[in-house]
Amino acid sequence: MTGVHNGEAAEAVARRPARKRSASATRTALRAAAAFRFGKYGYEGTSVRDIAGDVGVDAALVYRYFGSKEALFNDVSGTGKIFEPLLDEPVEAIPDWFCALLMGPPSEGDFPHPVLSVLRSSGRDEAVARLRADFTDVFSHRLAARLDGPDADLRAELLAAWMLGTSLMRTEIRPPALASAPDATLERYLRAGIEVLLGPAPEGDDVPTGDEERAAGCD
Repeated sequence: MTGVHNGEAAEAVARRPARKRSASATRTALRAAAAFRFGKYGYEGTSVRDIAGDVGVDAALVYRYFGSKEALFNDVSGTGKIFEPLLDEPVEAIPDWFCALLMGPPSEGDFPHPVLSVLRSSGRDEAVARLRADFTDVFSHRLAARLDGPDADLRAELLAAWMLGTSLMRTEIRPPALASAPDATLERYLRAGIEVLLGPAPEGDDVPTGDEERAAGCD
């Protein structure tokens, strides 16, 4: 989730005279150009012609590969897709998966975080609704179903919130402690937090479950 490095340079390279590319390489180049433009200019401020021009191809090729501007936007801003592979991991391996995802060092010139692309879109309400649907499917339903103990859906959503927030802080905001933390130190805290959320809530009267809290509110 550290993004595509050196966005401005990538755009400049894309503007060079087109060389023969494979279809896969062209799709990748179009996705990179789209991520850069949607993140910087928003949905309405970006045209298919601009994206195609960045890659040195005709706009018709964008429609051929992706179908529409909206479909391309959904393709590059569908953050839920980033997390979907974790569903193939055993629960005990999820800390390893998340640490590998988050530990890449941030660098100058990354494309904007995919969530920023959504929030900068003029069709923000619809884009946020899609993002919510992605995360609900991956975390609230499918990951939660694999977790033991109470409040599995809440714990799964907290995990998503923490991981997404950490990636946003690390790649975009870059506060000094988080940006400079040694990998071993950062990984130690990440693992500790992930493992707490994956396991059942601690037992004890001072940590009520959601059901207990609702019952207490009815007294």
